[in-house]
Amino acid sequence: MKETDKQILNIALPAIVSNITVPLLGLVDVTIVGHLGNAAYIGAIAVGGMLFNIIYWVFAFLRMGTSGMTAQLYGKHLADEIVQMAVRSVGIGMMAALALIILQIPIREAAFFFIHPTEEIKRLATTYFHICIWGAPATLGLYGLTGWYIGMQNSRIPMIIAITQNVVNIIASLCLVYIGGLKVEGVALGTLIAQYAGFLMGIGLWIRHYGGLWKHFSRKGLWKRQAMWHFFQINRDIFLRTLCLVAVTLFFTSAGAEQGEIILAVNTLLMQLFTLYSYIMDGFAYAGEALIGKHIGAQNYPAYTCTQKHLFVWGGIMALLFTIAYATGGNTFLALLTDETEVIEASENYLGWALVIPIAGMAAFIWDGIYIGATNTKGMLQSMAIAAGCFFLLYYALYHTWGNHALWLAFLTYLSVRGIVQTFLSRQMTRQAFLSHELTPHDPSDN
Repeated sequence: MKETDKQILNIALPAIVSNITVPLLGLVDVTIVGHLGNAAYIGAIAVGGMLFNIIYWVFAFLRMGTSGMTAQLYGKHLADEIVQMAVRSVGIGMMAALALIILQIPIREAAFFFIHPTEEIKRLATTYFHICIWGAPATLGLYGLTGWYIGMQNSRIPMIIAITQNVVNIIASLCLVYIGGLKVEGVALGTLIAQYAGFLMGIGLWIRHYGGLWKHFSRKGLWKRQAMWHFFQINRDIFLRTLCLVAVTLFFTSAGAEQGEIILAVNTLLMQLFTLYSYIMDGFAYAGEALIGKHIGAQNYPAYTCTQKHLFVWGGIMALLFTIAYATGGNTFLALLTDETEVIEASENYLGWALVIPIAGMAAFIWDGIYIGATNTKGMLQSMAIAAGCFFLLYYALYHTWGNHALWLAFLTYLSVRGIVQTFLSRQMTRQAFLSHELTPHDPSDN
């Protein structure tokens, strides 16, 4: 195995483990309340969990923007700016969290306006929300730390933190619910404790492994206009891109719901195939963020092109393996998720679309990592906006005659167009990344 492959896997594999553990925080909460004898508890956790998922999804730019900028500083060996990036990212995360806490009541009311829960679920979800909202500083602060760690070519620490959070969440929630006698409050407090345990662990590991960098820290220029403008310019594009992504995702669910309970269930189950695939591919995207950013910072064009090539090779391998796995075991996987015969039978009409997901989405995942590493977020936003536009145009043009098939065709087109547009813009991205570097063909002997 070449050194480039080792570097990719050293970042991708721990990141994949971290990605897989993330949904466990919500799954643990649902599992605990699912045994309390009241369906309203499950509804409250589902509503509250969905609300926080959307909120934190929107703020994901704190992680993505930080990783690319940190990786480039790492490649340039600018220790002072590397430390400043950590402080700046965590600090901005804290300010955003403070805004969420101050605006928690308007946010809650706006959510209930669109969701329309029953009165009992609304009451319980309100309790859950007003406890968990105090975890925003820990969550958003950890977003900044995680992005910084990835930029420093270290995805093992985020993996350790993610695993620790799940263990703490399980223990704390079980103790508060079954020993302390709390219900939804116990689950919410368990989640809150886990969030701060992860954040404090992230700070502790930073001090242990990177504390020596603190001697390079200087307040001078920390909040200077140029640095802040660059930070917010990059994160603005990622934020707008995320809004497009959320719009497509929510519309996909809404459009399925309009076609009845069976179609909604089918789409929800089949989307789990996409979710599982995304957990794996995001790991390789993280590797792209770290390595591409490092090579651009060092202005190492041969290493940049070699890493880019190997990322796509790994992406192709993963797409092929997932396609084979879904083609041979897709029905078995769906049977593990539900025992509703009607839903399983209905899903057979649409399983073919799900089989195309790995191939249609591969390039978009890999390019996202590369573009973030290059801090070329404008290209990411352009590709996402065009892809989202194609999604809605195609769906509304065909849904009267194709029904749910139109929804899946639009979604797969959306995935493909993202990768196609990013491929088209990649040459321009490379030129901007190596403005002062003579672009020469890659020599394999350089690796």
